[in-house]
Amino acid sequence: MAGPRDPAERCSCLNTNCVERPLRRLFEGLARAVAACPWPFLLLPLLLSGGLGAGFAFLPQLQANDIEAQFTPSWGPAKAERDFVRRHFPPNDSERFSAPRLPTEGAYAALIAVATDGTSVLGRAAWAEVLRLNATVYDAEYERLCARTASGCYSANELLSRWGDAGPPAPRSLRFPVNEGVFLGTALGGVETENGSVVEARALKLVYYLREDGPEALDSRQWLERFLRNISSEVAELNLSSIQVTYFTSLSRQEEFEGNAKSVIPLFSVTYFFTITFAVVSCLRLSCIRNNIWLASCGVLSSGFAVLSSFGLMLFCGVPFVVTVANAPFLILGK
Repeated sequence: MAGPRDPAERCSCLNTNCVERPLRRLFEGLARAVAACPWPFLLLPLLLSGGLGAGFAFLPQLQANDIEAQFTPSWGPAKAERDFVRRHFPPNDSERFSAPRLPTEGAYAALIAVATDGTSVLGRAAWAEVLRLNATVYDAEYERLCARTASGCYSANELLSRWGDAGPPAPRSLRFPVNEGVFLGTALGGVETENGSVVEARALKLVYYLREDGPEALDSRQWLERFLRNISSEVAELNLSSIQVTYFTSLSRQEEFEGNAKSVIPLFSVTYFFTITFAVVSCLRLSCIRNNIWLASCGVLSSGFAVLSSFGLMLFCGVPFVVTVANAPFLILGK
């Protein structure tokens, strides 16, 4: 029967060895087991990491790069309030579209025409090129998918709807920012006024809304994707000399976010190579006694297997993979 416990082994504020001692004995026993039979401790982790790493086969289906899903709370009050608005003020993009009723920014493409050489976009030459630019959008099957009202495609471009081929409005014939009940503050930019009348404007914004409800929602997204791919070349073919054109769509942020991810991730392999090389070489010593290069190599491999196993397990469990966690190996190697 064991004798009374040595007071020196009891836990107290002055003695915490009671925690360290059993841990030391535990690791001593583990070290003896590894030294006596090393192969199970070498092969089992490799097999386990390999099995869990097979979860990366689900990576293409579980990639989640949606900006809203990544950077906003899943059950945030804003999303609940947006759903409330959708239920009580449902939009009707096919018959009674109204931009102010949209609970989101909608599906749209926007073009901004800026007059060159300090001229006005309401000049005849610039206006004619704006009309050609507008016709290019309509020629791309915009009318088939446009958001509609009772009279046809919804037009957020009041200036084109009123004047159109008749030519630009005469100088000082427009009031700014409100002209005959129409707010022009979102359509004209760089405006110079005199007694509230528009003298000239440097920029004109054209907005084209598409339907988001019904079966046309997917077609509208595909139209916007084609718009982003082709608009630069189509503008170049117009040989515009009086205006410069920039563009933006409701998909632009998402497209650029995914494009950055696709361009940055391949470079991670280069940075991982340099980080691993530095971690190994920093432990290199000329003295055989102080040299820890094999220990550093094992530490790097251990970190790699940990990343492979943990990420693979999460993918097996169906957890979405977001690109922001791709920097996790840097944090693990830093430990």
